[in-house]
Parts: sequence; structure tokens; C-alpha cells
Amino acid sequence: MLKTLKNAFKVQDVRRRIFYVFLMLVVVRLGTQVPVPGMNGEYFKEWFSSQTGDAFNFLDAFTGGSFSSMSIFALNITPYITSSIIMQLLTIAIPKLEEMQKDGEMGRKKITAITRYLTVGLALFESTAMAIGFGNKGLIPDMNFAKVVVAVVALTAGSAFLMWVGERINEKGVGNGISVVLAINIISRIPSDMVNLYESFVKGKSIAKAGLAAIIIIAIILAVVLLVLILNGAMRKIPVQYSKKMQGRKMVGGQSSHIPLKVNTSGVIPIIFASSIMSFPGIIASFVGKTGGTGIGSKILAGLNSGNWFNPHQPVYSIGLVVYILLVIFFAYFYTSITFNPLEVADNMKKQGGFVPGIRPGKPTVDYLNQILNYVIFIGAAGLTIVAVIPFFFNGVFGANVSFGGTSLIIVVSVILETLKQIESMMLVRNYKGFLNE
Repeated sequence: MLKTLKNAFKVQDVRRRIFYVFLMLVVVRLGTQVPVPGMNGEYFKEWFSSQTGDAFNFLDAFTGGSFSSMSIFALNITPYITSSIIMQLLTIAIPKLEEMQKDGEMGRKKITAITRYLTVGLALFESTAMAIGFGNKGLIPDMNFAKVVVAVVALTAGSAFLMWVGERINEKGVGNGISVVLAINIISRIPSDMVNLYESFVKGKSIAKAGLAAIIIIAIILAVVLLVLILNGAMRKIPVQYSKKMQGRKMVGGQSSHIPLKVNTSGVIPIIFASSIMSFPGIIASFVGKTGGTGIGSKILAGLNSGNWFNPHQPVYSIGLVVYILLVIFFAYFYTSITFNPLEVADNMKKQGGFVPGIRPGKPTVDYLNQILNYVIFIGAAGLTIVAVIPFFFNGVFGANVSFGGTSLIIVVSVILETLKQIESMMLVRNYKGFLNE
């Protein structure tokens, strides 16, 4: 990793792109300190700190603290992520969108434009709900129509600006623009989380206990990162043999290849979906002021709160963990089913004269791919669940309250690896150009 960066800074074009990304990220972090005009930020900080559930912690971690400080970037890129996921699902369900996706560069540009409009629409809806919902509770002093409009415009513009920043990083930086913005938001929260861990387990303890606690914390973090690296790099290669055929007077073909099938085929999407669904009831309850109490509804909300899982004093709430695991597994299968089509892969292999050794082309190949895919998805979902649940375990048993968890680590590690691959690709292309010029 360090060698790649060192070599990259020796190349002027790559160095310029990395510096451009750095400046954009500085702008992003500065924007998190700009408050929304007319809003009482101190009131919201007090309200946010009084929330015992984790419904908003998930959102605050993804926005790099912008949500808790109610800055102009409070919505951050979450509307864009949501709209991108919606467009991926609609592309499968709507034939016209599927045709656009297959229509080369022009089709992809149209889908990108639709995604932008959908992002602005979602940001407008979410900012309106936030301004009215929290404004009624005192977030907007002397609330009136003009102040609500200003807040809505500021929040929507902030989200749209971050979408623009992500696209500029794609164009003039090193790619993965939206992912890079999301990763820097998560990374920005890690120092404060480390301080919380230090104050909870190290500060005020004897040297022996403090040293042991520090070693255990570091070991757990390294173990989770290692699991994420293994999960990201794990791949099942399905061998494919292409038969020889006559073209003119020559025999061509006969090569051996493989279908690379990642173990974590759906990435972090299942955890994001599952976490969003688990958090949604708590967010609605906070908006309408129905938190607390001893009724059945309050107990259900407590079960959906990951802070209550693994609590030895209230084990019944860990039922929510079972629901969470089932949701992760379900979305892992669901998302993979719409992004990887064994029938289409088998048909393309057959048209190109390819076959899996020992498996007949056609339906037997489809059945074989489905069997391998189901096995791989389960392994990937199990790995995702382990990575996501480890922080919940230490949070519930030891009270290690941190904003970053398995989801955040998967995103950060994945973005770092992908960004390094992009930089290596740029350097490789430059070497090819230099060779051709010579």
C-alpha cells in the first residue's frame, strides 16, 4: 500500500489527481461545520445526546457527525445512496431502464441523470420532514414558513453539492467519488470513538489493567479488519473451457478461463438494508415523540435497538439480533439474485462455445451455477454477519459505545482497496502509453 502511494506521487498526473481528491475532502469536512441558517444547533445536540437508541447513530456515523451538529451536510450522501439502490432495483423491474443500461455510454448517462433527479427529490422530501418534524420540537426558534423554506433549501443544496463533489472526484480524481466521501465521513468519527474507548476502559485503571484493556481493544479492531480483508478478497473461481473452432484456415479457441465469483457478492448492501429497516421504526417514534414507556410498542423498539442486544440483564431483547441476522441473509440472497443471473451467464458461455468441465451446457450449467451461487452467498452472508455482530457483542456486554462498527469497517476497507486499485490502474495505463510513445 505504502509503496503504491510512494510510486503514485512520483507521477505528476496521478499526484495532481490525489491532491485534487484531498482538496475536495477538505471542503467536505469544512462543510460539516457550517450550520443550517435559522436552526438552533445546540438544542439539537442536547436532543441527540438524550436519545438512548441507535436509530440516529447509524445515520450520524454515515454523515461524519454532520447530522448531530445539524450542518448543511446533515443529509450528506444518504439520498444519493438510496436513489442509486432504488435505480438498481428498478432497472431489473422496468424493461426500459434495463435497455438503457445495456445501451452503452448514452444509456448509462440517462440512468445517471435520472439518479440525480431522484436524489434531489429524496433530499427535498427528507429535509422537509426534518425541518417540520424537529422544528415543531424547538429546533427552529419562532418557526414560520420562511425559516422552514430556508432550512429545506440549505439541506437539499448540501446533499446535491456532495453528489457533485463525488462526481468531480470520479472525473478529475481517482474514482469512487461517492464511496470516498462516505469513507472520509466514517474515518472522521474514529478519533472520537477511540477517545470514548480510552475513557471507558483505560483511563483511571491500574497500569496492568489499562495495558491489558488497550491490547484487547487493538486486537479486536485488527481481527475485524483482517476478517473484512479476507471477506473482500475471497473468491470462488468457476473453471470454463472454450472449445476450438475453425475461422478461415486456422483453429482458434481452446483457452481455459474462469468465472470470478466473489464470496461477498452483494458487498455491504445487506447490512445497510437490514440496519435501515431496524432503525426506521425508532426514527419514526422519535419524530412523533413516542419513545420511552413500558408498553408492548416500547419493548419492540427496545428489541430493535442494537444497544440492547447481548445485554446480560435483558436477554429477551436479543431477539432483535435474530431478526437482524435473518434480514442480512435475506438481502444477501435478494441483492445477488438481481445482479447475477446464472441463466444469462450460461447462455453467454454457450454462445461463445464455453462450458464448465464435467457439466453439460444449458440447464445443467444453470443448475450448477445456482448451486455454487447459493453456497457462496451463504458463506458471504455468514461472514458479513460475524463482522457486523462483533461490535454489537462488545457494546452490549462491555458497554463499548462507538459509532463505527462492522458496516463502517467494511466500507472503509473496501474503499481504500478499490482506490488503490484505481491508482495502480492509472499508473499501468501511463506505462503503456509511455511504451507506445517510444
